[in-house]
Amino acid sequence: MTRLHIFDLDGTLMHGTSTSVLLAGELGLEPEFRELDAAIGSGRIDTYEYGRRAYDLWRDLTQDMTASAFAKAPWLAGIREVWADITARGDHCAVVSLAPSFFVERLLDWGAHAAHGSVFPTPPFREPLDIAGILGPPDKVRIADALCAGYGLTRADITAYGDSFSDADLFAVAPRSVAVNADHHVAGLATHAYTGRDLREAYALVNDAP
Repeated sequence: MTRLHIFDLDGTLMHGTSTSVLLAGELGLEPEFRELDAAIGSGRIDTYEYGRRAYDLWRDLTQDMTASAFAKAPWLAGIREVWADITARGDHCAVVSLAPSFFVERLLDWGAHAAHGSVFPTPPFREPLDIAGILGPPDKVRIADALCAGYGLTRADITAYGDSFSDADLFAVAPRSVAVNADHHVAGLATHAYTGRDLREAYALVNDAP
């Protein structure tokens, strides 16, 4: 049976932080982005307002800064190994995140078969932000359905990995899910739970160990 493994990014593949905070570190804007993350986490703003504010704060972001933030990220151990095992089994793996696509898509080089994020212009920004490209939690289900259609699969073939409110809609339709260092938004929805810093251990909960 072929499966589609869908991974969240912030707080899941990266431990205890978000793409926005990492990029903010390159710009010296950590307090501003931690405030934004708290606002969206508590429901005081939606993903569209978050995207607008983030884009304004990211005006001086460069490709070098993005690369530096990616290199400094607290990645879980074993990501490449897990994705290599998924590929070897004939399964598919994708990263689907609300984080900016120019960051998420860097994981294609690590072995992800697909990578989807909110569509921002590529740094340095030279054009206005199109709000239509900003993703919300329901979009994770929409993208999952599109990926399934492309691979000849159905929702019954999905295994989801996530940690927070942005994953709740996907967890609600996925028959197998792993809450990775998760909060209350998905802990009760997941079929499995993992706390730790090694993706191989989380993956082994729903698969034979690689």
